[in-house]
Amino acid sequence: MPDLPDGTQTDAARAPSARRRAWLLLAAAFITFTVSGACMQSYTVFLVAFIEAFGWSRGESSIAYSVSQLITGVTSPLVGVLVDRLGPGRLVLIGGVLLALGLLASSFVDALWQLILLYGVVMTLGANCLGLVVFVPMLSRRFVRNRGMAVAVVQSANGFARAFSAPLSQALISGIGWRGAYLAQGAFMAAAVLPLAALFRGSEPAHAAAGEGATGATWTLRRAMRTPHFWLLFLVYVFTGLGSFLVALHQLAFAVTLGFDKLYAAGVLGAGAFLSLPGVIVTGWLSDRIGRELAGVITYGTSIFGVVCAMLITSPDQHLLLWLHACFFGLTWGARGPSITAKTADLFPGPQLGTILGAITIGTGVGSALGSWLAGWSFDVTGSYRVAFSLSIFFYACGSVAFWMLRRPAAGEL
Repeated sequence: MPDLPDGTQTDAARAPSARRRAWLLLAAAFITFTVSGACMQSYTVFLVAFIEAFGWSRGESSIAYSVSQLITGVTSPLVGVLVDRLGPGRLVLIGGVLLALGLLASSFVDALWQLILLYGVVMTLGANCLGLVVFVPMLSRRFVRNRGMAVAVVQSANGFARAFSAPLSQALISGIGWRGAYLAQGAFMAAAVLPLAALFRGSEPAHAAAGEGATGATWTLRRAMRTPHFWLLFLVYVFTGLGSFLVALHQLAFAVTLGFDKLYAAGVLGAGAFLSLPGVIVTGWLSDRIGRELAGVITYGTSIFGVVCAMLITSPDQHLLLWLHACFFGLTWGARGPSITAKTADLFPGPQLGTILGAITIGTGVGSALGSWLAGWSFDVTGSYRVAFSLSIFFYACGSVAFWMLRRPAAGEL
């Protein structure tokens, strides 16, 4: 079977040793993304602790998370360029060190600006070096026919991390306080840095993988930006970030406000988030078979149903609705990622995929930052999350329309 234009081979054409290496790298990416995701997603639990400890409003408590999402998007192009040049191993080492330092220092926070700096900037820069922009280019070269599935496996790590980080963090905070919980997380991350980086030893940068046998024109960021698909993908990321984070950050605070027990609510939401593991993988598998767009639209509809269930909850005795919300929202948490990211790799393959993906990911940062802050601000103004949840449904619908439009061929496509 011949090589692809960028010098890589299809899944079936690789030697058994190369296939084993591909699966090992996929497992390494899943583990690494799970660790960084657990550290970052635990903020939903710490948010409640900050409100109680410092008396901050919901809007104030959301600022650090909003800044984090914005920094994630803004720095993604830089991370994309770096991974194309340096490879995943070095990025994981740099990111792990930053994340460990940020966690340890966060245990000494006593002012909002310190939290914004440590979580919103330092920890976020670290986590961004252990995220999808780093792993997708590497995996998309090794899993060509099953690209959606491979991306889905890595993407599912984010939901898997949310599943156990919420109850575990709540248990740590209840046992040793939020400062002790941050110290424990920081110590774990410090111990894990070198082993995680070692998992990617020998994983070459994209320009090395492309090889000298690459032929024909290749996608560059400038060339990609001339296509409508680039900007449609950007809008999809913006709308998805808005729809998701108008709900996600404040899920526990929403449940506690209604009167649910904190540990119980964290457990329910964690159980729902755990469903994202099979949900994301199934969605990625479907995107390889029924098309990226249709698979994506199905996940938007499922998320909308989950948000509607939350809007129907009015008292702490409505356990079924809380479970339905947690399960349906959790089932599709990150489930759009495989379809969207694999679609990006489908449209813009080549040695600059990391750079292009990083630029498009700015949209996620913008949408997620705005959604996280807007949810807290709207609660401070109205005393309810109803406005935030209604906006979530609206933006999910917008994302669905924008993603469906991607089914048309892009003008100027190679």
